[in-house]
Amino acid sequence: MTPRITPGDRRQIGIPAWLFAKAAGRVTGTGPPGIFTTLGRTRRLFWGWLLFAGGLMPGGTLPRRDTELVILRVAHVRDCDYERTHHEGLGRRVGLTDAEISRVAEGSQAPGWSERQQVLLEAAEELLERRALSDATWTALRAHLSERSCIEFLLLVGHYDMLATTLMTLGVVPDAPRGAPRR
Repeated sequence: MTPRITPGDRRQIGIPAWLFAKAAGRVTGTGPPGIFTTLGRTRRLFWGWLLFAGGLMPGGTLPRRDTELVILRVAHVRDCDYERTHHEGLGRRVGLTDAEISRVAEGSQAPGWSERQQVLLEAAEELLERRALSDATWTALRAHLSERSCIEFLLLVGHYDMLATTLMTLGVVPDAPRGAPRR
């Protein structure tokens, strides 16, 4: 895949965004992540987006395992390699097993999910397909999440759907582990 907009350098994204991207790469074990060096080209918009995104993950009220599970399902449904590979690593860091990460590709109906996990995955799938939730799915979701967490869940799915669109359209290449050649 050839990026339609290449990741920016320090001059193109500004020193604060460059320093942030370098620090993020240290955390993820990669170079500066392409998501940050590409979206960083928007400068001021980048910081607003980052504040919003950070409020959902890692700063949200949903448990991180749940958050990563939902993000991975969005990435699979949308077929977004960048989102998928990035969040597979983050998912492992918060305790998702390799079996769970593999099973996400099968979706909510795969055997082995807890009732809560199945409801979260079903709700994410329905949102991606219908852009809304049926009353039955909403009732099931509310059995597991507070009102505040339901709102956050909706924003999480919508955000990662939007982000998948942006990453795939721009051709952002998944980040290679530090020291490996970039794909």
